[in-house]
Order: sequence, then C-alpha cells, then structure tokens
Amino acid sequence: MPRPRDRHDRALRTLDAAGEAGRAEPHPRRLAAPEDRVVADAGARGGREPSYVLGVLVLVYVFNFVDRQILSILNEEIRRDLGLSDGQMGFLYGTAFAIFYALFGIPLGRLADLWVRRTLISLSLAVWSAMTTVSGLARNFAELAAARIGVGIGEAGASPAAFSLLSDHFPPARRATALAIYSSGIYIGSGLSLMIGGQIVGRWDAAFAAGGAPFGLRGWQVAFFAVGLPGLLLAIWVRTLREPVRGALDGVAHVERHAQPFAEFARELRAVIPPFTLLHLHLVGAGARRIATNLGAALAIAAVAFALTRATGDWLQWTALGVGCYAAFSWAQALRLRDPESARLILDTPSLRWCTLGFSFLAFTGYGLGYWTAPFFLRVHEVPIERVGLLVGGTAAAAGWIGVTAGGVLADAWRRRSPLGRLRVAFLGALLPLPLVPWMLTTESTALALVLNVPLAVATSLWVGVGAATVQNLVLPRMRATASAAYLLVVTFVGLAMGPYTIGELSDAFGLRTAMLCGLGANGAAVLCLLRGARHLEADEKALAAR
Repeated sequence: MPRPRDRHDRALRTLDAAGEAGRAEPHPRRLAAPEDRVVADAGARGGREPSYVLGVLVLVYVFNFVDRQILSILNEEIRRDLGLSDGQMGFLYGTAFAIFYALFGIPLGRLADLWVRRTLISLSLAVWSAMTTVSGLARNFAELAAARIGVGIGEAGASPAAFSLLSDHFPPARRATALAIYSSGIYIGSGLSLMIGGQIVGRWDAAFAAGGAPFGLRGWQVAFFAVGLPGLLLAIWVRTLREPVRGALDGVAHVERHAQPFAEFARELRAVIPPFTLLHLHLVGAGARRIATNLGAALAIAAVAFALTRATGDWLQWTALGVGCYAAFSWAQALRLRDPESARLILDTPSLRWCTLGFSFLAFTGYGLGYWTAPFFLRVHEVPIERVGLLVGGTAAAAGWIGVTAGGVLADAWRRRSPLGRLRVAFLGALLPLPLVPWMLTTESTALALVLNVPLAVATSLWVGVGAATVQNLVLPRMRATASAAYLLVVTFVGLAMGPYTIGELSDAFGLRTAMLCGLGANGAAVLCLLRGARHLEADEKALAAR
C-alpha cells in the first residue's frame, strides 16, 4: 500500500501537471490561481511551518474572544448607561451573537471546504473587528444588538476554516494537541478582554469623572475601539499564510478545486436563511413530502417558541432561537439532498451526535459562568473593576490556557491507550466543577473566591480541544469544515445562546449567586450524553476507517 508521503507527492505532481485526480469534486476542474495556489504541506515533510501557522491562528482566536468576551467586564457600565436588565445583557452577549454566528457558520464552513481557508479567515477577522469597533458607537439596546449580530457573522467564518487548516498541518496523532493549543486562544482572549476592558474603563472614567471626555465618550465605548481596530491589521498578516493540501496527512490527498465556490456558498446560505429555505428545497427538487416536513417542523418550532414567550414574556429571545432552530433543520434537509455521504457521517453517526450534545452542555456552563463571573465579583464582592480585570482576567487567561492545553495533551496520551481516552478528559471537565462552583459562589471571603476561580477555570477548559478533535476524527477530510460548522452550531445554540441568557434571567428573578449555581446543572446532562456517545465511539471510528 502506498505510504501517505508517496500519495502526497503524487498529488502535488498531479496538480502541477493539471491532470485528472482520483477524488474529484463533481464540478468542472480548474487550476489554482496565484491568488490561492495550493502548496506542499510543511507538516508532511517536517519543518517549522505548522507551528508558525498554529501560532498565528492562536493569535486570531485570541482576538476572536477578546472582541466576543469584552462585554462581560463592560456589563455593569453598559447596563447602567443604557438602562438594561441582566436578561437583556445575557441576550446581547449570547443570543444576538450566537444565532447569526451559528447560522452563517454553516455556509461559511462549506466555503472553507471549497475555497482558500487563509483568505476566508482574514476576511472574517476584518469584518468582526470592524463591527466590534462599531459597538462603541451604540446608543441603545437595538444598536448594540445590531453590532453584536455583525460580530457574530464575522466570527462565523474563522473557526471552521481554522479547524480544517490545522488538521491538514498536523497528523492525527498530534491533532488534539494542536487543536487544544489553538483553542487556548479562547481563554487567553477572554482573560485579556477583562484585563484590557477593566483598565480602560477604570482609568478613562476616573480621568473624566468631572466630564469633558473627548466626544462625550464613556470608558466602555473606548474599550470597544481599543480592541476592535488592531484586528484589521492582523487580518493582513493572516492573508500571508500558506495553504496545505487537504487530507495529505491522512493518506487521502485531495487537490481538486471547486469551479464555483461562491455559487455553492450562496446555495448553502439559501438553505439556512428563512424564508429562502423553502425556495431552496423547491429548486433542488426536494419534493412535496420534504417541503411538507419542513413546514411541519416550522409550525412545531413556532408553537414551542410561542409557549416559551407566553411563559417568560421574552419574545425576542425565543423568536431568535426559534428561527435559528428552524434554519438548522432546513440546512440538515438540504445537506441530505446535496451530499448524502456528508449527511450520513455528520448527522447520523451516533457517537458524533451524543458527544456534540454533551460538549454543548459543557459549553452552557462554560459560557454562562464565564460571562457572569466578572459581574459576580463586581456586584457581590464589590471588587473595583480594574482589580476584577486583572485578577479574574489573569485567571481566565493563564488557568484557561493551562486547562485547554493540558486537556489536549492528556487526551492524546490517553487516546494512545484506549479509543475512549479523549472522552475521559471530557468527563473530568464535567465533574471537577461540581464542588468548586458552589464553594466559590457561597464563600463570603473574596480572597478565597478568587483563589477557587483558578482551578475552576482549569477544569472548565479541559474539554474544548477534545470536542474539536473528536469531530475531526469522525468525518472524512473533505467535510471537516462543514462538520466543524455543524458542531459549532449545536454548541453555540445550547451553550452560548442559552447559557448566559438563562443565568441572566434567573439573576433578575433570584439573584446572581443563585442563578450561577443553577447553571451548573448542565454538567449532569453533559455526563449522560457523553456516556451515550462513548458506547458508540469505537465502532463509529472503525466504520469510518473502513470507508
């Protein structure tokens, strides 16, 4: 049997000669233009390029989470200046961002499977950085919500493309470690956002306490400007990265290029954006039965959203989430028509379904507690915002980085001993917070609460790289970005759209401390889902290897 290296070399020779490759897309072949020429993968021949690419993408992910998470440290100032409730702040951080992030992640994930991934990441970074800057100009809830939607759309294009790019730079044996290091940008960025935001708000508002601030700007507005604008420069750097051959390190080098990637992106976008979803099903020949099923799902989702609106009085949250769920259902239908093989692997693999749901419940706790921890110390312990930024932000950056990196390294080590090795790390991430969260939230000692936040940040970050690696190893290389987008959709809906919002609503009703304690219940659901996924994982991986 030819070695992966030999296949890789033959794939490159085939590309240079413009010959016919064995695993072609079902579309007319074109040669790569200078703009997006595929180059030899450094990971297949050694060298420093994989580490360099990983370092740049970690920096991108840091900016991603600085711009996403900075709302946490600005929560109290924005809430006071704009007259908002905790539920509204949870909506701004979670749902307004999450729904569009998840929905646009699907067509952008498809584009990443067909187009130049470095260019897509660069453009995405430029968009979300610009919209973060615009957030500083918001004067009311609606304007800030619109800006957060823009940030969500921009960030949607980065991670699916980055997951796919890194998976083609690092072999399977090192993939969880690489993806865990990449995911450490979550915690470095979250920590830096608190530190930067806290320092800017504290110093700006102290300097202009008597008024006279330039253009009448508040500290929280300046903080948005400070973290948004540098991302535009980083976008230029990202564009200089090189593109590896897809699947070369897995022995299935894929060098064919799609003739019309943006037409395919438009079709995928049409498949997820209501009401164009029905038009899409009609155009692809779905038939009356599938269209009727789609309409039935729409009615069922609308009924549930209406019931939840009646129960909570929050039509915006449940309308947004309902639209998101309907769009996701429509996309799944369209995927089964367009690419049955991808649909079977992404939607019907039992271990992938259960593990994705389990990781989503861990994200509910992670996003929920992660967002409200800074307001908890500001409000309950009355710690000054500069100190919260440094202490809570420093903990999030250092302990979170340690947790996600150690989780990836441990997952790869345990994986070599057992097919279930990676999931054992996820179980640790679910169980360790159970005693730590109540202890941190109920102690009256501010110092002890801050100390307990350190191991908690380590524990809640252990699973992140494991989740990404699990998804990558259960699908074929050509569908990795699409699978990543589907995974992020579920994690985002359950974790980001529901976690911060739910805790915010419970805080309005019962107080922040009680609300955060209730949020921990999602970890129990995560354990149950991961146990179900573990039952199928080994068999599903063997079935994939046999394809």
